[in-house]
Amino acid sequence: MARIASAFVSRLVIIIPYAWLLFFFLIPFFIVFRISLSQTAIAMPPYTPVFDLVGGLSGILEGVREFSLDNYVWLTEDVLYFNAYVSSLVIAAVSTFLTLLIGYPIAYGMAQAPRSIRPTLLMLVILPFWTSFLIRVYAWIAILKPEGLLNQFLIAIGVIDQPLIILNTNWAIYIGIVYSYLPFMVLPIYSALEKMDHTLTEAAQDLGCTPITAFWRVTFPLSFAGVVAGCLLVFIPAVGEFVIPDLLGGSETLMIGKTLWNEFNSNRDWPVSSAVATVLLLILVLPIVYFQNMQAKADSEGR
Repeated sequence: MARIASAFVSRLVIIIPYAWLLFFFLIPFFIVFRISLSQTAIAMPPYTPVFDLVGGLSGILEGVREFSLDNYVWLTEDVLYFNAYVSSLVIAAVSTFLTLLIGYPIAYGMAQAPRSIRPTLLMLVILPFWTSFLIRVYAWIAILKPEGLLNQFLIAIGVIDQPLIILNTNWAIYIGIVYSYLPFMVLPIYSALEKMDHTLTEAAQDLGCTPITAFWRVTFPLSFAGVVAGCLLVFIPAVGEFVIPDLLGGSETLMIGKTLWNEFNSNRDWPVSSAVATVLLLILVLPIVYFQNMQAKADSEGR
């Protein structure tokens, strides 16, 4: 009985994540993909997908005859979607880079701190999650607006004479994304640095390396997996971010999240919106697959 129970638990541990991915990723993605193949002749939703599984084989065969990629072709004809994709990728890449520049020193300092205060430092990093994400983004409006706290402070200390225009610009978006997703960068890097054998850097310095050289040749390569994981955790949600660009970036900010929202809610064009979402998902899956292949290759070479 003990072996049967152990085998059942081990299989259950494997089944649960696969079931989670099936019900909350694969099935919703299939529904969105089916809608993206719908005809746009209908003025209002809900749209009938081309492939009708309820109709059985006849519905599927009819769907094959009516199969069309017009919604995806439309994305290539309208420059708005291309510009939105490119703008989102650029903003997400810059935000990820800035988050890495800020997050790595924080993670490194936490890993170098005495073990007795590491839990406190870790709690301080996670503490912002205890407050609503929307409230934290709204707080930046009060900080960054022309009469906000930041401009008042800079004017009070004599750094500037006129208020800086930060709100409703890309700089406000960068600030919002870096602030909101900084813990996602710090935690993976901290996890990698904490497990590192720090005697390796001491040995490198004993062999003649300067502290900076030892860092780049020993510490950073050993933490590279954490860096890549942190960058993916920041970059992927930043590409499809909607709340931060909408509140801090203003109406002129062009990102695919806002474009997708407008298509769904303003234009009521569900098929094109689903095509936009499908292409966005494929774009985001590519770096994950590349990272997994790179990790598998590194593991095989290490063996």
